[in-house]
Amino acid sequence: MPLALSDRRKEGQRTPMVIRLLVLATFVVILNETIMINAIPRLMTDLHITERSAQWVSTVFMLTMAAVIPVTGWFLQRVTTRRAYAIAMGVFLAGTALSAVAPTFAVLLIGRVIQAGGTAVMMPLLMTTLMTVVPERDRGRVMGNVTLAISVAPAMGPVLSGLVLQVGSWRWLFVVVLPIAGLVTWLGLRRLENVGEPEAGAIDWSSVAFAALGFGSLVYGLSRFETGSVTTPALIVAAGVVLIGVFAWRQLRLQRTGTPLLDLRILLSGTYTKSLIFMSIAFLAMLGSMILLPLYLQNLRELSPLSTGLLVMPGGMAMGLLGPTIGRLFDRFGGRMLVIPASIGITVSLAGFTQISMSTPYWQLLVLHILLMVSLAAAFTPVFTLGLGALPQHLYSHGSSMLGTLQQVAAALGTALVVTVMSTRSTSLIDDGVDATTAHLDGMRLAFGVSAALAVIIIVAALLLPNRSSATEEPQGSDEPEEPELELVKN
Repeated sequence: MPLALSDRRKEGQRTPMVIRLLVLATFVVILNETIMINAIPRLMTDLHITERSAQWVSTVFMLTMAAVIPVTGWFLQRVTTRRAYAIAMGVFLAGTALSAVAPTFAVLLIGRVIQAGGTAVMMPLLMTTLMTVVPERDRGRVMGNVTLAISVAPAMGPVLSGLVLQVGSWRWLFVVVLPIAGLVTWLGLRRLENVGEPEAGAIDWSSVAFAALGFGSLVYGLSRFETGSVTTPALIVAAGVVLIGVFAWRQLRLQRTGTPLLDLRILLSGTYTKSLIFMSIAFLAMLGSMILLPLYLQNLRELSPLSTGLLVMPGGMAMGLLGPTIGRLFDRFGGRMLVIPASIGITVSLAGFTQISMSTPYWQLLVLHILLMVSLAAAFTPVFTLGLGALPQHLYSHGSSMLGTLQQVAAALGTALVVTVMSTRSTSLIDDGVDATTAHLDGMRLAFGVSAALAVIIIVAALLLPNRSSATEEPQGSDEPEEPELELVKN
């Protein structure tokens, strides 16, 4: 039965059970996006593959997410909450089990693709359900809890994998996750209630193809810049951009004549679009630092993967623990008092990393990383809430799908950008006779500098965001009036 309005009122100030269950499940599945980063040396030895091939265990996950998420906006409007949850977690469990027993690298990649297919549904499902069942006055507090799943999980992946790899093989990364995910799935299916009613509508398969090929090519092309070549990745990126353009054109036509796969009217909301820009660049900065800092600590300072994970763990923990507090502050004071200082904190921390040297005290690195993670936490919760809150209810699933897609693109762009800048600079200095350590250090400084420069855009976006938003800023452009059956609960 749909969750009635009276049931939601009884929740009072507590987070609805449906949200708690979805947060727990989303944390488990998103954790797997970065959990294989530390396992690459083991994979190279056990499966007899090159480092470039081993990188695909992370790349293919991100690639699948980018290709599948655009479809979730349509999918979540067509099935019940329980069915979407069951399908997503069932697919994730199947992929995890296959990866754990994979006899070859090819089978492992197939398992990762299946895993990512389930993961791609969970974040849009969580965000759409939250925006539907939680009253506007409580959204900041509840969104603060969601920060744990969508932001901390990627940061904690390398830490947890470092701990597991100290005592077991890379297969244990899947063996450990499997029963946890199974328990979460069982709990969810026992307690989860349906939210809203599914709508009828055929899927446009050409849109699915254009979305998968377009966003997949874009992410793949960006990831290829790490190899040092420029021409081939640039051509792949260009092809991806063209296909995304065709996809967008197709959606605009379907908005008038049929059912779009991804409703682009969400971009007509100024607040949502500004939030989208902010989140994309902030996620780019976070993923860029996640790449650069371990490279610096392990390759130049010669720390072990476990020591590296322990050094960055306090930042990830602070980010998650502050989420609920940030949410309550947002509910009480609005977004600007949080987002503007947070955007400045992100820029300052990235600028601070441009001063790293071979003798930088570890406590300084710890402080800078905590500042970055805390600033991101203070930004993510209000911006998520402001952006999606500016949309009408029937566009929540499309808004969260667009946000999830651009996060994957931003992750790929952030990785490609910092690696390309760092390698280009260090190679140039080595060619000029500079020793390798100094050259790589200077390359990392420049990469952090580029990230800090991009973070200035976040400050501008923060200044343009409103203090609060509501669906009164409803996107226009539909040729048809809004239909009352799109509401969750009829009065």
